[in-house]
Amino acid sequence: MTTTTSKSILKRGVLIAGAATLGIGLAAGIADGALKLDHRAFAQPIQLSGVQTQLPSFADIVEKVKPAVVSVRVKTQTVAAADEDGQGSLDDLPPGLRRFFRQDGQGGQDGPRQGRPQPRQGMAQGSGFFVSQDGYVVTNNHVVENAVEVQLVTDDGKTLEAKVVGTDPRTDLALLKVKDGGNFQYVQLASAKPRIGDWVLAVGNPFGLGGTVTAGIVSAQGRDIGSGPYDDYLQIDAPVNKGNSGGPTFNQQGQVVGVNTAIFSPSGGSVGIAFAIPSATVEQVVDALKKDGSVARGFIGVQIQPVTSEVADAIGLKEAHGALVASAEQNGPAAKAGVKRGDTIVAVNGEQVKDARDLSRRIAKFAPGTKTSLTVWRDGKERQLSFEVGRQPAA
Repeated sequence: MTTTTSKSILKRGVLIAGAATLGIGLAAGIADGALKLDHRAFAQPIQLSGVQTQLPSFADIVEKVKPAVVSVRVKTQTVAAADEDGQGSLDDLPPGLRRFFRQDGQGGQDGPRQGRPQPRQGMAQGSGFFVSQDGYVVTNNHVVENAVEVQLVTDDGKTLEAKVVGTDPRTDLALLKVKDGGNFQYVQLASAKPRIGDWVLAVGNPFGLGGTVTAGIVSAQGRDIGSGPYDDYLQIDAPVNKGNSGGPTFNQQGQVVGVNTAIFSPSGGSVGIAFAIPSATVEQVVDALKKDGSVARGFIGVQIQPVTSEVADAIGLKEAHGALVASAEQNGPAAKAGVKRGDTIVAVNGEQVKDARDLSRRIAKFAPGTKTSLTVWRDGKERQLSFEVGRQPAA
């Protein structure tokens, strides 16, 4: 301990002494006239030839889009299971103790057992944004899950009552609507995916602070974070924290490229890895929720697994792609079309299937009842099968 401290002091002493020595030398030089300083040299800015040092300003974009972003405040109510709130079955207690675990006012000591679940109240906060002039707002499903009351707080501090139009847990999206209507500033969804390396802005309500803007870049695409069968997230490095959920990520044209929904964080705060639902998915889900209040997805009725290079070699495929059918649901859409266990689905409507997850996403985009075709690899050759898309069962 003593040695370490001495080294630390010594290092600081060297730095201080060096600075002091430099000061003495300058003073001496000035005193005897040996040192002449040209103050014009210090007044000139440093020039970096060929290097652009000016950072982009997002002020114009923020001024344009920030009024369309809202804070979402939610009152929730859930019903606790009987054993969660301490009112479960008393059969495991000795008869002499059971009366001490009955609630007063519910039949007394000889009254009925109280195993009824009790409601629990809670609060949730998140972000959202207007996608129409008449008051439709997009946010995350997990922000408004179990909501009994929803309020939106605008950028200028107004509080608006809203209702939940519909939710889609599979993509973690929800659509809200301002109850009283109005004329609201809104933003548009981008028609194209951003490129990796593009600048983006995240606007939202981190930690309940409201109206916060952060900047970063798109650092990856097509991320699968294990949250569901349709994971296709943008990864961004703009700081996103608790409360940013449901808020928009903008490109430099002020269009929404994604909806912030999750972060990777061992600590619970931003470490520079956030995930946003792409605008193409948002547009599809929002249109369905606005029309029907729910999302009807296509269904194939098979259990599938990845095609590895070893599997491809075994079945004679030149390259590993497609989805290997582990089982086909009896009387399901795929079985009716002639799909069998051991088949490899390699294309849908003539478009190559990359992997099992790609097949799930492709089928889900079809409306139930749509006529399409499947290309399967069986016994070393391709076969074309006519296929009618089924309706995906409720979650």
